[in-house]
Amino acid sequence: MQLPNISSLRTALLNWYDANKRDLPWRRTEDPYAIWVSEIMLQQTRVAAVIDRYNAFLNRLPTVTALAHASEQEVLALWSGLGYYRRARMMHKAAQSLAANRQNALPSTSAALRKLPGIGAYTSAAIASIAHGEPIAVVDGNVERVICRLAGWEEASSTAQDREIEAFANLLLDPARPGDFNQAMMELGATICLPRNPQCTACPLFTACITRGEHKTTPRPKMQSRGIGYALVLRKTRTRPSTQEVLLEQRSAGQSVMPGLWELPMLRTSEIPEEDLLLAVRHSIMQVNYNVQVRSATAKAVLALTVEGGERHWIPLTQVAALPLTGLARKILNRLKLLPTALS
Repeated sequence: MQLPNISSLRTALLNWYDANKRDLPWRRTEDPYAIWVSEIMLQQTRVAAVIDRYNAFLNRLPTVTALAHASEQEVLALWSGLGYYRRARMMHKAAQSLAANRQNALPSTSAALRKLPGIGAYTSAAIASIAHGEPIAVVDGNVERVICRLAGWEEASSTAQDREIEAFANLLLDPARPGDFNQAMMELGATICLPRNPQCTACPLFTACITRGEHKTTPRPKMQSRGIGYALVLRKTRTRPSTQEVLLEQRSAGQSVMPGLWELPMLRTSEIPEEDLLLAVRHSIMQVNYNVQVRSATAKAVLALTVEGGERHWIPLTQVAALPLTGLARKILNRLKLLPTALS
């Protein structure tokens, strides 16, 4: 491959980024902790879904020390709706590790950051370059796509090609503005160099790009469709009849890959008579599209209608939003207008 003029490419990309970057809250700070939170939240999650959660998380837990001293239930509640809850648990574990060693801040180098639980090559490079100006390239899915198209490569399919992509990314990196350059590459992949129908004529690297369009990639697995049903059980609070409670169950460690989260009782069947149907929604997790149906049930009937799950409790609706709900449970309760607006 003939290398482009690296200096002109860096200038073109940074000029484009300075003029077109999205105004996102984590771009208004150089606090390594805040950048860490944003990078973990943004993994496999849309930017639009992260913004409110990011602000709420930092308002409640503004420092490494605050995160370390928070309970897991509080951390999961603040994470609720983002999915991939292992990310939150590992971040909590990393903060506790720092606190146990009497450190109230993250390390400043990518090498030291990688020693913490849940922080790999991508996250350590992002934090170190953006917060501390370390000249190390960030390679996520967006950056990989930009580089493959620039170089005329197919989708990365081997460790050797991964190393080539990382080497090329570090060659392109502007050592004077590494954090901005890394964010510019990610921004380009997220907004211009899209997986499908890339906007090549708007790309600042168009003249240097060999592919100039979509590159050959492995077809994605087809999404599967499944039906699932839940029961909504409400009752008036005995001590305060004006307040309602909802029946929720907490997933146990032995029954779920996401222990500790709260959800509605699951029905034995997803087929619900039309007269009993409260809500129908779609919800995607990984490669599965769930067709979700929700019905109302009484406290007496719920045992016969639902499968045995975690431990069940009656929770006042005023307290539900502060629980670590599954993303689907939060979506259902929001659609039914049963959650207060704060934290929902």
